[in-house]
Amino acid sequence: MSSQTPDDVTDENVSDQLHARQGGWTSPERGGPSLTRRRVLGAAGMGVVVSALSGPSGIASAARPSAPARTRSGPPSQEWIGAPLPRTEGPLKVRGAAPYAAEFAFHGMVYAALVFSTIAKGRIVAIDTSAAESAPGFVHVMSHYNAPRMKPMMPWASSEKAAGNDALPIMQDDRIRWNGQPIAVVLAETQEQADYAASLVRATCEAEAATTSFAQAKANGTETAMLGGQPVHIEIGDAEAALATAAVSVDATFHTPYQNHNAIEPHAVTVAWHGDELEVHDASQSVAHNAWSLATMLGIDEHQVHVTSPYVGGAFGGKFMGTHQVLAAAASRLAGRPVRLALSRAGVYRLVGGRALTEQRLAIGAARDGRFVALIHTGTSTHIPGSPHPELAQFVSYSSYATDTLKIDLQWAYLDMVANAAMRAPGEAVGSFALESAVDEVAVALGMDPIELRIRNEPATDPLSGLPFSSRNIVKAWRAGAKRFGWERRNPTPRAVREGDWLIGMGCGAGSHMYAREPGGSARLTLAGDGTVEVAIAAHDAGMGTATVQTQIIAEQLALRPEQVELRLADSALPGLVPGVGSSQTTTVAATMVAATHEVVAELLKLVRGDSPLAGLTADDVTPRDGGLAKIDDPGRHESYASILTRAGRDELTIDASGGNPTESERYSMYSYGAMFCEVRVNAVTGETRVSRLLGSMDCGRVMNARTAAGQFRGGMIMAMGLALTEETLYDERTARIMNPSLAEYHIPVHADVPKIDVIWTGIPDPHAPLGARGIGELSMNGTAAAIANAIYNATGKRVRQLPITLDKLL
Repeated sequence: MSSQTPDDVTDENVSDQLHARQGGWTSPERGGPSLTRRRVLGAAGMGVVVSALSGPSGIASAARPSAPARTRSGPPSQEWIGAPLPRTEGPLKVRGAAPYAAEFAFHGMVYAALVFSTIAKGRIVAIDTSAAESAPGFVHVMSHYNAPRMKPMMPWASSEKAAGNDALPIMQDDRIRWNGQPIAVVLAETQEQADYAASLVRATCEAEAATTSFAQAKANGTETAMLGGQPVHIEIGDAEAALATAAVSVDATFHTPYQNHNAIEPHAVTVAWHGDELEVHDASQSVAHNAWSLATMLGIDEHQVHVTSPYVGGAFGGKFMGTHQVLAAAASRLAGRPVRLALSRAGVYRLVGGRALTEQRLAIGAARDGRFVALIHTGTSTHIPGSPHPELAQFVSYSSYATDTLKIDLQWAYLDMVANAAMRAPGEAVGSFALESAVDEVAVALGMDPIELRIRNEPATDPLSGLPFSSRNIVKAWRAGAKRFGWERRNPTPRAVREGDWLIGMGCGAGSHMYAREPGGSARLTLAGDGTVEVAIAAHDAGMGTATVQTQIIAEQLALRPEQVELRLADSALPGLVPGVGSSQTTTVAATMVAATHEVVAELLKLVRGDSPLAGLTADDVTPRDGGLAKIDDPGRHESYASILTRAGRDELTIDASGGNPTESERYSMYSYGAMFCEVRVNAVTGETRVSRLLGSMDCGRVMNARTAAGQFRGGMIMAMGLALTEETLYDERTARIMNPSLAEYHIPVHADVPKIDVIWTGIPDPHAPLGARGIGELSMNGTAAAIANAIYNATGKRVRQLPITLDKLL
């Protein structure tokens, strides 16, 4: 069991880990690795270029078994994958030198402010802009009266490159479809002038009857949700009958609220037209998709739109194609000047959308020995027509547990409101709360340890598809996590542990996230005559460490040092169609890098001269080693990349590679798994809840970077704390207006709320995933809210089935 704890990946002892892993590395002060920045391309854009640690060459690596998915059978000269290297872009960010979307500037640029509707449904009768036009610095105003003609947005997955949140037209008619819809864009010379002028716009609207409450939407009639063109309704056996005759059963309803995205960087875009070509600097996790979408909507060729997004201050599913990019491009075209449009926090709430409201029925029937005989997971979530995001809470019940019978169903209740967006672990985060709370209730009813109950219901194959699991080691994760957390000290009797006014409890919950690899993983790799390599791919780093991890992968695959790798990302002009979605980027790019290594080796061998130590060898005979190629079983037969190219009279070698289609997920059931543990303290007088300890024990395949992985796990667990205890978007059900669109009233966890978080992982490579890795970005969001709720039950004896668990629910 690999044991990465908070102490293991702190800055203070990263060098010690490198020393142990790399067979003799020392700290930067003693001549070891240090960060160096190579270059960042200018504002006109060709993406972001990053490099990583620099250090001495020729250091032998510690012996370690190769992952089953290695490119070559021979070991590389240095093993970078898994090492806790610090972020390559870290120094640039802490110096404030990393350019974000709202920090690009153009000569003659103007600033945009939005005017939002204040009714949920109806039509615009008139817009009076006279006062705004007389305001200082006013430049232009755009509404449906003068906006360029544009096609509706295309929602995610409706086309290979579509990435929209809905299929609604944008400022093309007088219709109002939700409270908060932009109805005018005001441009001015400064942001303050634009905001003031926008406040002077007066709209006269005619309201129509609107569906603004969940109860009303359900009463209007629901519709079976769709996923991939198929209805979300599954029945295996007669689950209702099995439930009715089960020895022990739980049948409960769970509620989760609307939630909103709160990335540290609000959504922003800076655009400029150069004739018929559009330059876009975006905060995006889908640059290639956004370029295509903008071109399609604006009626120009895809290659006339150039989107870059070099740095993104958090995305979590909220920064795909949105209304604001379209409005900025249209307003810029209309005014003939570059435009910067940065959403306020309230603007993000009104425009972007977030997690949908859900009502879930979770019923489990079990035999006396704990074996599940029935699992029913049905329910309803809010939705709008044309949205591609179903908030499929029931997905977690597809393959988590073995059961004799299974019933899955999701209904959509339609409201006149902003479309929900994908939000970290969409569906699964709220679904795992319901499922894992219900499993805990069954354990209580049986008088069984909740971990043992989960292990007893481990499936041998995927319960739904029957496919074999590619790699499933959640039992090991449970055992290791329980030991590390001190689960044996848990008192199963509620309210049994108390310190003064504080009731103390422990709880657990399982999490999982489906493996994903995008089919659009393509890259251009250029090996230079000096032995360095440049890799260009339209992937993204929205804060999860993509640049660092991919640099490590490339360095190890080609047996280079990280500072010899130059990585170009986040530019629609680069190869690849790699959105930052579904925890899929690492596996997508890893598969592409494996393919690229094969291509490079094959092309280099074509250049080998007859007097080379490699002469006569085939691709199957050699492996990258020490900045070149070597015979697998005779490392002395080695020639460096620089030597091969120089002797062949080449300055560089460029290849294009593709990771191919993800056929592995057609043959195997592939998931990442987590065993989540929580200790809480609940004040018996005030109901205040404090999370005192969290631990996540993960089974996610081979970890690419110990430091960034630990950060991803902790980040997801903190977001799950918000889901469980504090976060709720409040809608006025009379008008569908968001009542708390600010961080002053929408409460996310702050430093004072967050305890020390421990994370460990099995480190067992998945033999069917590229380089043995599976996704991790959304994994720890799942199961953690249930672990908190179950710990609260253990502390207080109160079972809360409605999130967030605020103190009024515990008094």
